[in-house]
Amino acid sequence: MKKIPEVALLFWIMKICATTLGETAGDLLSMTLNVGYAISTVILMFGFLVTLFAQLLSKKYVPSIYWLVILSTSTAGTTMSDFMDRTLGLGYAVGSVILVVLLCLTLLVWYKFEKSLSVTDIKTKRGELFYWTAILVSNTLGTALGDYLADNSGLGFAGGAILIGSLLAIIVFAYFFTKISRIFLFWIAFVLTRPFGATFGDLLTKTHEKGGLDFGTIGSSSILFSVLLILVCYTSLVTPQLQKHKL
Repeated sequence: MKKIPEVALLFWIMKICATTLGETAGDLLSMTLNVGYAISTVILMFGFLVTLFAQLLSKKYVPSIYWLVILSTSTAGTTMSDFMDRTLGLGYAVGSVILVVLLCLTLLVWYKFEKSLSVTDIKTKRGELFYWTAILVSNTLGTALGDYLADNSGLGFAGGAILIGSLLAIIVFAYFFTKISRIFLFWIAFVLTRPFGATFGDLLTKTHEKGGLDFGTIGSSSILFSVLLILVCYTSLVTPQLQKHKL
């Protein structure tokens, strides 16, 4: 049975919610609790491996497990990006270039071994590992791009979110009205929804003086977690019915 959800509107809503929560939760651990980027990355990467192991053991799509892995890639990606860009001093631009190269290499190796980059019909454990590796790298890349837009581009949090939202709208248009590869559009959209979440997360957490809504990392994380939990519960109830109907 399929272990990946249908890539439809609800998928993208949940993905943006999860990656925004990943931004606020990652910042909560590394900055608010002052754990630091390096130690936070180690902790969150361990969490990613635990959730990934559970996903690999499952025999079908289990919404709670799947979205826990997405969330863990997002939180780990947040602190990993911050560690590269700030602690190591690479900067957002250099960090983004490195991550773009890593994502392209991951997709190339994936295609070489699996002969497909399909995200809707993954049939092997190896293909599943490539899928989650690409997601981890793309979420880390998205964090770097989002931080660059928010901090260095001059657009600010709201401006960065509007720019990314406009690019996502163009991708939707291309999906419905062009013959551009659906796999290519998926990965572009997947990367862009991460900086959208990053800039939106910054908009929620930062103070009014910095152009944010001043909910803080704790308040923002609580709101986003509640929304994601509701969506996961809804998906958990609906998915068995859809699978039964298809059978």
